[in-house]
Amino acid sequence: MIAILIPARYASTRYPGKPLARLRQPDGSDKSLIQMTWEAGCQVPEADAVFVVTDDDRIADEARGFGAEVIMTSDACRNGTERCAEALDRAGIEPEIVVNLQGDAPLTPPWFLSDLIAAMQADPAIPAATPVLRCDAQTLEMFREDRRAGRVGGTTAVFGQGGRALYFSKEVIPYTGDTEFADAEVPVFHHVGVYAYRPDALAQYAGWPVGPLETLEGLEQLRFLENGLPLACVEVDARGRLFWELNNPEDVSRIESVILKGQS
Repeated sequence: MIAILIPARYASTRYPGKPLARLRQPDGSDKSLIQMTWEAGCQVPEADAVFVVTDDDRIADEARGFGAEVIMTSDACRNGTERCAEALDRAGIEPEIVVNLQGDAPLTPPWFLSDLIAAMQADPAIPAATPVLRCDAQTLEMFREDRRAGRVGGTTAVFGQGGRALYFSKEVIPYTGDTEFADAEVPVFHHVGVYAYRPDALAQYAGWPVGPLETLEGLEQLRFLENGLPLACVEVDARGRLFWELNNPEDVSRIESVILKGQS
């Protein structure tokens, strides 16, 4: 069984109520961020089940309203990975692979998740994996624009041979200064906010304390690295589409512009 869990919380520091933010659609209607993310998860052919996982009744009511199955968790979960671990216990499901599709990424193409699942199935030794996407020049400039404005936007990843993650940061790494690159030459990889875990790796994660790097960066995946559990980076191909997450209110217009062009 492949289960996609969509952790969503209301009390976001940078954007309170983010899962319920409304995004305009090409036909003039609007949909909530959580609905668009759920619809993206439902497009993944390998998925046997898709759940919205939350501690908030407002999000749960919205999700049930558009037909999603909901797993309620406590408000003690500090991040989406902890929420996924608790959801497995509460729901009593035992999937082969758990996919965490974070609720702020409605532009995530289904093949990103398919590629991630395929990598996990091809190598049973991988305990956890996450997609990375080579930035094009436009995305790199969006990262730089956020940093110049003092905004914490998307996340970048660096990894070694074989795709083993070395580090993730809210800064733009590796350092590129103001160097301009052709799309195919950009040396920066955008971390896509999706994870796949074996259930035992997820259980281990939930038992570890929060480390200093996770605290400083505010990035949950660093807990794997701080505790010596390898995290595989799986490079995915956007196939000409722009990928961006909704991290700040300013991102609504960025994402809507993509939706209104018919990409999503």
